[in-house]
Amino acid sequence: MSDYMDEQDTKISLLNLSDVVESDAEFLPIFSGDNDEANFNNEEIPESLPILPLRNTVLFPGVVIPITVGRASSIKLIQEANQGSKIIGVVTQKDPEVENPTFDDIYHVGTMARVVKMLQMPDGNTTVIIQGRRTIQLEGIVSKDPYFVALIKVIESTKPIPKTKAFQALITSLRDLTMQVAKKTSNSASDVSFAIRNIESPPLLVSFIASNLDAPVETRQKLLENLDIKSKAKEVLTLLSKELQMAELKHDIQSKVKVELDKQQRDYLLHQQIRTIQEELGDNPVGQFVEELRERAKDKKWSDNISEVFNKELMKLQRMNPAAAEYSIQTNYLETIVDLPWDECTEDNLDLNVAQKILDRDHFGLEKVKERIIEYMAVLKLKKDMKSPILCLVGPPGVGKTSLGKSLADAVGRKYIRMSLGGLRDEAEIRGHRKTYIGAMPGRIIQSLKKCKSSNPVFVLDEVDKVAGANASGDPSAALLELLDPEQNSAFYDNFLELDYDLSKVMFVATANTTQSIHPALLDRMEIIDISGYLLEEKLEIARRHLIPKQLKEHGIKASQLQFPKATLTTIIEGYTRESGVRKLEKNIAKMIRSNARFIASDEEYVSKLGKVEVEKFLGAPKVQKEVLASNEIAGVVTGLAWTSVGGVILHVEASMSEGEGKFTQTGQLGSVMKESATIAYEYLKSHAAEYDIPYEIFKKWNVHFHVPEGATPKDGPSAGVTILTALTSLFTQQKVTKGIAMTGEITLRGKVLPVGGIKEKILAAKRVGIKTLVLPEANRKDVLEIQDRYIKGLSFHYMKEMSELLDFTLSGEKVKSPKELNYKVNAVK
Repeated sequence: MSDYMDEQDTKISLLNLSDVVESDAEFLPIFSGDNDEANFNNEEIPESLPILPLRNTVLFPGVVIPITVGRASSIKLIQEANQGSKIIGVVTQKDPEVENPTFDDIYHVGTMARVVKMLQMPDGNTTVIIQGRRTIQLEGIVSKDPYFVALIKVIESTKPIPKTKAFQALITSLRDLTMQVAKKTSNSASDVSFAIRNIESPPLLVSFIASNLDAPVETRQKLLENLDIKSKAKEVLTLLSKELQMAELKHDIQSKVKVELDKQQRDYLLHQQIRTIQEELGDNPVGQFVEELRERAKDKKWSDNISEVFNKELMKLQRMNPAAAEYSIQTNYLETIVDLPWDECTEDNLDLNVAQKILDRDHFGLEKVKERIIEYMAVLKLKKDMKSPILCLVGPPGVGKTSLGKSLADAVGRKYIRMSLGGLRDEAEIRGHRKTYIGAMPGRIIQSLKKCKSSNPVFVLDEVDKVAGANASGDPSAALLELLDPEQNSAFYDNFLELDYDLSKVMFVATANTTQSIHPALLDRMEIIDISGYLLEEKLEIARRHLIPKQLKEHGIKASQLQFPKATLTTIIEGYTRESGVRKLEKNIAKMIRSNARFIASDEEYVSKLGKVEVEKFLGAPKVQKEVLASNEIAGVVTGLAWTSVGGVILHVEASMSEGEGKFTQTGQLGSVMKESATIAYEYLKSHAAEYDIPYEIFKKWNVHFHVPEGATPKDGPSAGVTILTALTSLFTQQKVTKGIAMTGEITLRGKVLPVGGIKEKILAAKRVGIKTLVLPEANRKDVLEIQDRYIKGLSFHYMKEMSELLDFTLSGEKVKSPKELNYKVNAVK
């Protein structure tokens, strides 16, 4: 290159290269002489070359440009090439922001180049002057470290250069148009004009002009890849025409603003000038954003109404000042409309056998829920389209309600969204904020759909029973009414969106621990599916299939290194957990594994097959006292059944008497409903004393004390009514309670036995302590019929409508043998 620059008789006299390199301005590509073209074609082509990626620059054959090299790998490449053959491959990055590009981040068509000179600049940067030689195609990567080395192939046009008058006219037009653009846009128009007039080779002329175009990198890359000289010349001519029009427009605007105007008109025209220039140059951020939104909106499947609103709001954005506070809200609004999956649904997998396998794989038991899911899929398969049901899974903690939603999504083949409603206080979290507020945004429902990009996901609303009620921020429970109504959610209204959105295809699954705190109107809109606790056998199977493999994997231990026999798991379940689910069981299994992990990690001896000794060593003494059946040798002590948030439990009820003034006291931290049940039982026996052979003097001269053990635990509910009645009657008549029974039910002053809830959980509690006989209200017979046979196998049920029937069955008729307990009748008669 230095030889060319030093010769005074060369055909091209351009800008001095040192001036270009040392200046801060953008470089002007410098062109080699025409006599180099023959040398290019005769040059030996290597099989592979080191590859130098460039940002925002496309090198054309014949063009000489200075490049500032910053990457360490690129500097090493240039240094080694400068000391060696000086031949390298130059390609352009697709994304200039990528710091360490891969093979896929660069274009595969580039230019074979020669390193002309390497300069060390005063500021410490390295600048290299390179000369384009021939167009090459990258065939594959040979090595990546310390820089790319690729196999190359020279690519050339198979067509000869046209000799027609039309082509000569095209080349002449290119020369003329280039000089016109140079006069309007460049301070060095004379140098450019001199170069253009002296380049005789059409391919070199087209390459020189293309390298000087004010066009995007993608456009110049396409010109490099175009090997047809005629086609390339036409494309360059088109781009030059646009550049000339833009230059003329700029010149016209500048001429207009020179006219003296008053301040208001002058400011207006200046703004118009800036906007026009930005739009023409593609530098207007508002215009670019608007065009981007318009382009994205082309593929949306929305109705005419939505399209009309979108276009209207888009025009409104164009009129806005970007500095205005409403601008960010408006852009957020338009992006929300474009990003929402309007009628964009995933395809359902309706293979019922596959779905059943997925559900059985992820969860053991829970047959009722699985059956309901399969029913839904069967109807969907037959009808092809249906309103999705609103399922509400109600059960104690740890039984798998939330994880069922994920399994359901996998089974149906839909996307999965989970939204926790626990502690939600603001109605706007559901419905969104109105656009009149600064910082307004859509509700979490719309945001979640925008994120998952599907209009028919499985949407889990977790802990729906823990949504806050009415407060200063509105009533979130009321905001859920429209969302969870299959008849209304086809037109869900979000305050921010201000458009109806169809949620009828979304499969909502709500979870709750209890239905008592759920808004009645909301409860009415959902299909309740009760999930009760697990049996001991079910917990053993769940631990074996799911919990132990999961915890072993999370702790990096192989299944062969630690084993949990059935007896060991039984010990953990009965002695260290009191729950309906398996969450506490999983924690204890994890603790056992962690305790052994240190021995495994340090190669110490340990017991791989864990037993009861190891359980007590790592978990301590048993934390849970096993429930036992109350003895019937003492009058006034009865076993009842109760429901708690962790499942069913047995409840011992005790009653005793002492001489006094006929007072009736109650202890055991009882709730108001249970206290009322005790009062009803006492007053019922008082009014029917003769029927049960109870001396009436007892109610005047004896104090009755009613107690429910474990006084630190609050207790409430109507389920203990029949238990309290039986305890008091046993006490007053000194009869033993029938051996081996437990009971539940509500009572009335009319002597009726009313139904209660939680029957399945109570049956499981009875089975845990070995109770075989259960006394239930007649109205609960239907609940027992719905329970699977494996839960009630070996149990006998007795159903009661009247209190008289109840007492005839629950009292054995056998008197308590202790003379002290019989003495009260003698004193009462006296």
